[in-house]
Amino acid sequence: MLTLAVAPLQTLAQSISSTEPAEQAEPVEVIKVTGVQTTEDTISPKFARVSGSFGDDKALVNIARSVTVITEEMMQQYAITSLQDILALTPNSYAASGFGAPSLPTLRGQLGELFENGIRRQAGNNGFGVPLSFNAIEQLDIVKGPPPVILGSTQRNGGYVNLVSKKASVEQASQQLTVSTGTWQQHRAQLDINQPLLENEAGVRLSLEHIDEDSFYDFSHHRSTSAYASGRWQLDADTRWDLSAEYYKANYTDIAGINRPTQALIDAGLYITGQGIQPNGSSVPGAFALVSPTGQVVIPRNQVLTDPDDTNQAQTFLVHSEYRQQLSEQWLLRNISYFQHLSREEIAGNSFVEIIDGADTFENRTELQYQWQAQQQTTFGLNVRYNDVLGYSQFTTEADLPIDLTGPLSNRRIPLTPAQQARLVELRPGIYVSPGAQYDVNNDGAGDFSLSDTTDSTSWQTGVFVQHDSQWSDKWSSIIGLRADQYDVTARDALPPAGQMAAQDSHSDLLGSGMLSVSYKLQPDLVLYASANYNEATSNSMAGGTVLGANNQINPLNFATENTLVETGIKYDPANSSWYADAAVFQQRRSLRNRDGSNSGIRTSGVEAQVFYRAEQYWFNLAYSYLDARYDDSASFQDSQQVADAFDNSRPDIIVGTGIGAPNFAGFAPSSSRVQGIPSSILSLNAGYQLTELWQVGLATVYTKSYPLDFLATVQIRDQYHINLNSSYQLSPQLLMRLDVLNVTQQQNWRPVFEGGYFGSTLVFPELPRNVKASVTYRF
Repeated sequence: MLTLAVAPLQTLAQSISSTEPAEQAEPVEVIKVTGVQTTEDTISPKFARVSGSFGDDKALVNIARSVTVITEEMMQQYAITSLQDILALTPNSYAASGFGAPSLPTLRGQLGELFENGIRRQAGNNGFGVPLSFNAIEQLDIVKGPPPVILGSTQRNGGYVNLVSKKASVEQASQQLTVSTGTWQQHRAQLDINQPLLENEAGVRLSLEHIDEDSFYDFSHHRSTSAYASGRWQLDADTRWDLSAEYYKANYTDIAGINRPTQALIDAGLYITGQGIQPNGSSVPGAFALVSPTGQVVIPRNQVLTDPDDTNQAQTFLVHSEYRQQLSEQWLLRNISYFQHLSREEIAGNSFVEIIDGADTFENRTELQYQWQAQQQTTFGLNVRYNDVLGYSQFTTEADLPIDLTGPLSNRRIPLTPAQQARLVELRPGIYVSPGAQYDVNNDGAGDFSLSDTTDSTSWQTGVFVQHDSQWSDKWSSIIGLRADQYDVTARDALPPAGQMAAQDSHSDLLGSGMLSVSYKLQPDLVLYASANYNEATSNSMAGGTVLGANNQINPLNFATENTLVETGIKYDPANSSWYADAAVFQQRRSLRNRDGSNSGIRTSGVEAQVFYRAEQYWFNLAYSYLDARYDDSASFQDSQQVADAFDNSRPDIIVGTGIGAPNFAGFAPSSSRVQGIPSSILSLNAGYQLTELWQVGLATVYTKSYPLDFLATVQIRDQYHINLNSSYQLSPQLLMRLDVLNVTQQQNWRPVFEGGYFGSTLVFPELPRNVKASVTYRF
């Protein structure tokens, strides 16, 4: 129980104390009772604790927001290995594929933020970045809506996932080795070792993971290594220091899915053939190319838009420190520090380039907590964050719709013409990227270059905050918080054209945020709550950098994205049973960063509910969500207006083409239209049954209601469901074997490729067919 950091609830204490005589007389019985309790406590979030977001060591029932907690044991039981797997447990967490390598969560229809131990991590640009390893993680705290004032102003406000890293124990040694293998030569191994150095004073934990996976998808793979070390020092009864470091290196493939997503492709797997021709007669994919259909074939679902010659690799190094000291009976000091270095390089045959030559982030937060009396507590805080990014990008010449995937690989490659190269800058021999600013070289009054996200930028974010928690009576409690962040940023052109002086601009802004929540206990185990949040967020590019606009200035609107949330809910947490349930109703307004760097307003409303239950021989959890996400009288953008734009009308028996050509970089007038690429209703069910003391079977299923893939709703993703089965057997007290059969009914499901709907008319991602994974866990 101590190693799981479970708070000593009175009911559990009574249960444990009642077994003490039996424990002394019958040692075997002690093992039995402890095992049952541990399973009940960790297969459900009922007894989990949340720290770092809303306060210290809080139970779910005491947090006035919609929260899902996934413990380390739940991650193993539910096979959570990526951010997209949280859909099995978390309402309103449906996500696009993130080009097959998601680096950010999606919550309430928007990319969310990623925190670790209460500090915001670096992540990819619009979710397109470095895949995440859970090697260093022992719990996921998933919160819907904007971060509270303690965490500060961020970019994304649909929600966030706080990763709780593994902590060393100073009390008990443990070792665990897990090895798995699966379909398509997918191999993983993880070794986790904890060793106290001085009993009750110091301990160290080491976790190593290696992944070597081929893929169902053509020319795809994932190879990564993570090394994590954590130390804990209990300096005295009132002072503790946790220090950890992780090194992660990955070589992986971005998978763009299948292009030309017609309704026939979604419903019957039918793909329209024929290579697009540009207006200048070239068959190289390019803007406003037009396809004369040559036929229609059933395309294999593994035949996706990838290239064996693409380069895509990344590495990152993180350090976390948390120092905690009880200064007096009233005062508590907490200091959290974080440093991360990230580098990434992708060079693709379709002319896409994103190179992060170095992104360094440092953040320190100091909190002072004062206990006025048993019912009143105030937290004061100072936060400083520094971010420095040097990166180069080029995405202006991509063109996916003209490509015929059934043809040779040369169909997919986009060699740049001399005219295109002239609008870019050569970073290294043969590698062209956009400059970080616009220049009029020929003095004709127009810019001569194509802009992407190239930047050399630094930013300082200094925040002060205060949060006050009040317990007014046995029934009433409240939390109020205020925060102000001074944001100072400078952006420079990292690679100006020859003969040009690098453009540079600076901007400063004061960002405010506030929150208020009230809770009322209808009964000791039934709580009503209401919460209101407001914050002013930033809009950043890759790795949190800032770019210059076409006027060579930082857009001040990127520091004034207002976000609001109003949420009411109910939580049920009876002390003497294994039930936990909650439900929430919300309205939220937020900002969506478009691919061109502009921002669109999004208005969402919805319902979320989750139920967990554990009996002696079985357990289950059920989650449901409804989401209505619409543009808030704002513009929308797509790669093309609709998939039919890529075709002429020479074969109306196959498709009635518009003849416009694609990509055509379509913009849609401000509206309140539904946001594309998001299902309105999601239902998930997980269940397990203990057939014998050693043998367990389980089921996991997710249903998503139909939704439009593109803005004009010309193509629909139909109602879909996904069923996984699993079985585990305890061969000995140390050895556990498990078998997972994923997508057991062989559903041919689809999902969007990219968040925000930009590629809704261009690409769609085919989900995996039935596949199998076997794993062995040995504790020694």
